[in-house]
Amino acid sequence: MPPKNARAARPAYRCADCGHEVAKWVGRCPGCQAWGTVEEAAPARPALAKVSAGAPATPARPIAEVDLDSARAVSTGIDELDRVLGGGIVPGAVVLLAGEPGVGKSTLLLEVAHRWATSSARGPSLYITGEESAGQVRLRAERTDSVHPQLYLGAESDLSAVLGHVDAVRPGLLIVDSVQTVQSPDAEGSPGGVTQVRAVTTALVALAKERGLPVVLVGHVTKDGAVAGPRVLEHLVDVVLHFEGDRHSALRMLRGVKNRFGPADEVGCFEQRDDGIAEVPDPSGLFINRQESVVDGTAVTVMVEGKRPLLVEVQALLMHTQMAMPRRSVSGLDSARVSMTLAVLGKHGKIPTGDHDVFAATVGGQRVSEPAADLAVAMAIASSRKSKPLPPNLVVIGEVGLAGEIRRVNGVGRRLAEAARLGFDQALVPPDSGPLPKGVRATVVSNIGDALKIVR
Repeated sequence: MPPKNARAARPAYRCADCGHEVAKWVGRCPGCQAWGTVEEAAPARPALAKVSAGAPATPARPIAEVDLDSARAVSTGIDELDRVLGGGIVPGAVVLLAGEPGVGKSTLLLEVAHRWATSSARGPSLYITGEESAGQVRLRAERTDSVHPQLYLGAESDLSAVLGHVDAVRPGLLIVDSVQTVQSPDAEGSPGGVTQVRAVTTALVALAKERGLPVVLVGHVTKDGAVAGPRVLEHLVDVVLHFEGDRHSALRMLRGVKNRFGPADEVGCFEQRDDGIAEVPDPSGLFINRQESVVDGTAVTVMVEGKRPLLVEVQALLMHTQMAMPRRSVSGLDSARVSMTLAVLGKHGKIPTGDHDVFAATVGGQRVSEPAADLAVAMAIASSRKSKPLPPNLVVIGEVGLAGEIRRVNGVGRRLAEAARLGFDQALVPPDSGPLPKGVRATVVSNIGDALKIVR
């Protein structure tokens, strides 16, 4: 008879990309559908029946006696980054910055290292690159004017060498670009694999907590936009940030996904330039196109990213077609919500679009997914269909329901305050929007028919 733990001692197989485990080897991972990534893993050790008590590293204290100075955020020198981090980076925090290749992650972090190094009170900054040579990073630093005597650079891919640099430099900030290129000699697998990424991240997290050293890790992303590597990577770190941007647009958005020290829904705006990454403290002007003459098919709405209201211009173009299946092309908007809006306009607004090609997009490449932009999409489509422009200083806010009703959205007062700051003095708003700021003449519309009276 086999021993009771014989089944547990069987070799397991684990995907090197996503960490999915299977009982036997397969050519294609059932979890991420990748080919040739399933490898044999060491069998798990049996759990101990009993764990004996040990001496704690530090004695437990009343929470009121815990020192707060060691956990106060320190400014990185970049206001937009501080906004997303919740006021700055906390000593001992580990930040994971993920983004697509070429979006500007390395350029942004090189600027962070430079700003940190310019402050003598913070100590030097150490930038570890595992993807580029030291000369390549130096060329970027020359181009972006980020050369400083207190900014140290190391081109290493071995974890023990990285720790050696930390002991030699004694930095106040450590940046590792990227965590998938660093290899731990104590772990199995190739760099970037599940075992290696987990071991490297665990070691760097322990280093950060032990020395109170803020650490920023650069992470790769998959083709779906998720952070590459095991899911435990996002659980180990304190902050997860996503750096987003279109290759054809200079706008870059830094979004907070997880933050143990502040809000997790804040957004920072940057602009990619020839000389590096520049902050955009007032990005609303990038998403609206103020023309001298009014044109049909445009409507301005106000979206909220985190706590920041942003004005976005929605454009629509309708062309009569003889095709049996009219074309629907959407850019920057949710195609499902645009299709729903077209159906509501035909049913409750008496504006059929079945014989028209419909093109809908946002200005500036901004992506709008919140339902508060539904009414703006409907008004832009109706304006183009009727060839009648909307008033030039009008903002439109509201969610459109399938019954044609206009539903309430959150933060209407804050949205209109931002619109008034940029010169908009008229607004279409849903019922029960709460107190509204002065200087804006708001018209309450309860259904799509009331809203469409503007373009009748």
